[in-house]
Amino acid sequence: MIAVENIHKAFGANRVLRGVSFAVEAGEVVCLLGPSGSGKSTVLRCLNGLERADSGRVRVAGREMSDASLSAIRRSVSMVFQRFNLFPHRTVLQNVVEGPIHVLREDRTEAEARGRDLLARVGMADRADDYPARLSGGQQQRVGIARALAMRPDAILFDEPTSALDPERVGEVLQIMRSLAEEGMTLIVVTHEIAFAREVADRAIFMDGGTVVEQGAARAMLTDPQEDRTRLFLDRVLRPL
Repeated sequence: MIAVENIHKAFGANRVLRGVSFAVEAGEVVCLLGPSGSGKSTVLRCLNGLERADSGRVRVAGREMSDASLSAIRRSVSMVFQRFNLFPHRTVLQNVVEGPIHVLREDRTEAEARGRDLLARVGMADRADDYPARLSGGQQQRVGIARALAMRPDAILFDEPTSALDPERVGEVLQIMRSLAEEGMTLIVVTHEIAFAREVADRAIFMDGGTVVEQGAARAMLTDPQEDRTRLFLDRVLRPL
């Protein structure tokens, strides 16, 4: 489904990615873990063309990332952002149907009917006519997930989807992500939610300093990591306050 081969990315003198490689099969749930600044979010942005790798190859659904394939790849892979990125001047429903109507060229009536179904799925049916400013962070993120699903993607990228949420709202978003995983949706998730990664992910990838330090079956790797750097990170993240 997705293949990343030896990608490098720098912003000026800052080498953010230093030869990252991994593959994701259709239907897999893969969590990217690591300290802040390790390159996780940049990898996601390279997967949907928000950033372009300086070297290496990115293939999504059989297409190699290029100017010619970018539009098709973005239709194939949706992204849910850390800070929601909803249009503040559009209602919840308008946010959800914007892509299907203007990118997929769906009929407005059909797109809105499906949009309302998706909002019901994420528990937001009664807020369809509200504007984002009237929603909590957790509610905005649930709308973000509905918006991603509205594009009928083959895969969804989640960039730290719970990091901006009140702790009481985190579970609402993780439960929706669990249900997507159970239905066989391909998910790549940048997260610090280690319990979620251990319980839901098929594989985990630990990054540090722009490289992949360790990757493997999520439950095994997060229970008994083989690399000292991975073990140190998990000890720090999971250490009780």
